[in-house]
Order: sequence, then C-alpha cells, then structure tokens
Amino acid sequence: MDINDFKGTIKPFFWIEHNNSFSVCLNAGDYKPEIFETRAEEGFEGNGYDWASLAQVFLDEKKPDLNEDIKFDPEAGMFCTYSSNAESLKEFISEFKKICEDDTKIQDLFSRAELD
Repeated sequence: MDINDFKGTIKPFFWIEHNNSFSVCLNAGDYKPEIFETRAEEGFEGNGYDWASLAQVFLDEKKPDLNEDIKFDPEAGMFCTYSSNAESLKEFISEFKKICEDDTKIQDLFSRAELD
C-alpha cells in the first residue's frame, strides 16, 4: 500500500518518520470520546494515557507477537506509539484503527483497560 493511502486509512491517527524510528500519534479527545465517557466515573477522560491503556489491552490480546516492537509514550493531550520496526507499527495501527471503528469490539477491549 502506498504510504499516502496508508496515512489516509489510519486517520485521525497520524504517521511520523524519524531517523531510526517511526511514530503514530493522535490528538487525544478528538476521536471516539464516547468510549471513555462510559467509564468517566472511574476517572477516564480520553487523554493520551487512557488511549495508551486501551491500546495496551489491544496489543496484549490481539497482537501479542508485536509486544516487543511496539512502545507507548503518551502525554495528557496526545497518544503516541512508536517502534524502530515500521512494518510492525503499520500492522499494529492498521488493526487497532479497525477495532476502534467497531463500537462493540472497542467497548469490549476498553472494559479491561486500567486507569494509568
């Protein structure tokens, strides 16, 4: 897949290339806030840390073979994941984005996310 086509399929996540690594980020709060509202009373806000918790559940349960390659570096306003392996990161974010678009599946994963 052409890199520009790939970038389009993962929106609103965005791809960044560095010298020796690759990142995918998301402006937290702009995408799927309704997911986090279901557990707001527990302290979830939809910030970058909450997204990282959700993404970690996805990684552990759906893509455990990528656990060595995928790392998270969230901030309050931004979710960020990175890797030195571009193909692993592309696979992760492509599959994670598909799950995010399926309300039933994403809510199921989110039910096991832990507040950071």
